[in-house]
Amino acid sequence: MLSLILGLLLVGSGCGRTIGEDESVGGASSGPGGSGGGGGSKPCGDGVCSAGESCTSCAPDCGACAGCGDGTCGNGETCGSCPIDCGSCSTCGNGTCDGGENCGSCVEDCGKCSSCGDGTCDAGKETCSSCPTDCGLCTKCGNQQCDNGETCSSCPGDCGVCNLCGDGFCKAPEDCLSCAPDCGACEACGNGVCNPKSENCSTCPADCGKCVGCGDGLCNNNETCASCKQDCGVCSVCPNGKCEDFETCSICPQDCGACMPKSCLEVVGCALQCIDIQSNPPVFSVTCVANCVSQGCSDVQFFVDQVLNCVVVHLPECAGGGGGGLNCFQDKCQAEFAACIGANCNQ
Repeated sequence: MLSLILGLLLVGSGCGRTIGEDESVGGASSGPGGSGGGGGSKPCGDGVCSAGESCTSCAPDCGACAGCGDGTCGNGETCGSCPIDCGSCSTCGNGTCDGGENCGSCVEDCGKCSSCGDGTCDAGKETCSSCPTDCGLCTKCGNQQCDNGETCSSCPGDCGVCNLCGDGFCKAPEDCLSCAPDCGACEACGNGVCNPKSENCSTCPADCGKCVGCGDGLCNNNETCASCKQDCGVCSVCPNGKCEDFETCSICPQDCGACMPKSCLEVVGCALQCIDIQSNPPVFSVTCVANCVSQGCSDVQFFVDQVLNCVVVHLPECAGGGGGGLNCFQDKCQAEFAACIGANCNQ
């Protein structure tokens, strides 16, 4: 009977993690920001080339001037009208949409243009610099240098993440390309194919492989928890409305929901799932075991300790393909399992 109960617990137990609804917080995109010179009462970025706007003052609405994108900053081009050739303006990134900046030249300060994110790269208005979600990553993104036209929004792997990226909330102008730590990986990431238009080792290491330097134990060279978990850890912030990697009901009930009290056998079943007894030597997660044990009352935790201590003692003889596994542990630890069954939190 005991064997049947434990078997059912091992199948049904989820290590005590009560997963909350995984939803993005603050993911709504803001409207295009302010200035750009000569836009009249309508802001630059509304999709209409109004009177007073031109390719030099409002490229997002009127299109890029002739020559913009040829790699040379000339012919009246400026950081405001053609950042892809002239680079970002010196004020871009200060949190204010200054004169000369607009949604096309400084997404960080002015927000995304209204059409950015519609899946179509509008010729002459959107570029890889201003809207990588529609136009794809710039060709030089991923060369470990922050080149002209690249910013923390369009190429965080080269230019570093923007100031607010990493606070746990996906807020405009952040998206899956500019801030994977907050917004998560883009939808196509994880399909096993590295799409050079939208993925590289920084935006999708799952498909494109780890960037050079990832795995050296140092979180540097613009590495983030999204691009290099080995060095930077997991992207988990409590509370932010998402039950993320390694967050559980015991350490972050705000995101993952309150833990339901567990019986001794339920806690033991959860903890045994944290141990891979088929490997040699056995491998187990201390974090997983600790989370399971934390979900029992003090009395339950005491008897769980007795069972797990006995299991650890007999790991060498019970683990492995021919060791007998659960049945072996039950035989060796009969007294401890019996006491666990009798544990009562209501005494």
